Amino acid sequence: MKKLGLKSLFITLLGVFAFSSIQAAERVVATVDGMPILESQVRSVMGKKGNYQTALDKVIDDILVQKAIKESGVKVNPREIDRIVEDIAARNGLTYGQFLDALDYQGISLKAFRQQIANQMMMSGVRNHAISNSIQVTREEVDALGEKMLNEAKASGTEKKVTGKEYEVRHILLKLTPLLNDAQAKAELNQIRADILSGKTTFADAALKYSKDYLSGANGGSLGYAFPEAYVGPFAKVVQTTKPGVISAPFKSEFGWHILEVTGTRDGDRTEDAYRQKAYEKIVNSQLQDATKDWVKALRKTADIQYFNQ
Repeated sequence: MKKLGLKSLFITLLGVFAFSSIQAAERVVATVDGMPILESQVRSVMGKKGNYQTALDKVIDDILVQKAIKESGVKVNPREIDRIVEDIAARNGLTYGQFLDALDYQGISLKAFRQQIANQMMMSGVRNHAISNSIQVTREEVDALGEKMLNEAKASGTEKKVTGKEYEVRHILLKLTPLLNDAQAKAELNQIRADILSGKTTFADAALKYSKDYLSGANGGSLGYAFPEAYVGPFAKVVQTTKPGVISAPFKSEFGWHILEVTGTRDGDRTEDAYRQKAYEKIVNSQLQDATKDWVKALRKTADIQYFNQ
């Protein structure tokens, strides 16, 4: 009975050691955007003589590539593959039939060749998507570099002055409410515009009375001088397309319905803006070059990678 008990204990201990060994092999060594990486995965990639960190990096990169493929939404059009196959044949001076014979001679089926092209197209799309998403530029970076570039240009006497057209604008804004819909706001502004044109009231008085932009309304609707880019898209477009002295037709922006009048134009100094733009382009181009060299590495910039004790 004692021997049997010892044997049972020995088997039990073996089971414990085996379970502990499995547990150790299945230890989580890292996570990628919350997805766990097990030590057994790393060991499998590493092999007997491989480098642990290199193997771990490869597992991480593989996960990031698969995630990028899924998120990119890149789809391959079969017709585009047909066009590429025909183009390859033509560039090699072959008819379509001759090209198929050439593939067959090399032991490659048309289906396999098309799949190779599809894979290349998909990875190219994923690569471009990943590179685009890796570009991260902050306003602070742009402002700091722009100021530095401008100061250096001034110090070296190479500063280039840039001017642009500024517009002096006044407007009247009506905001939508449960009691004022789009049609009603447009109709009311058309009436206000007609009253101004007929001389029943002035733009300034109408702005003070009706405009829901109370700050400018108290100043006759005036927004002062500004570059068009200072305004939201629809407003900027009307500013640039309305002749000075002409009251625009009612139009809608994200703030509500407006009418506006351009009351003056002048050349404004846009030198600082120009150097900020140069700074932005320089930062983006630098990041693009780095990301293009190793787009898989660029995926890590936007990933949440956590390492645990190895």
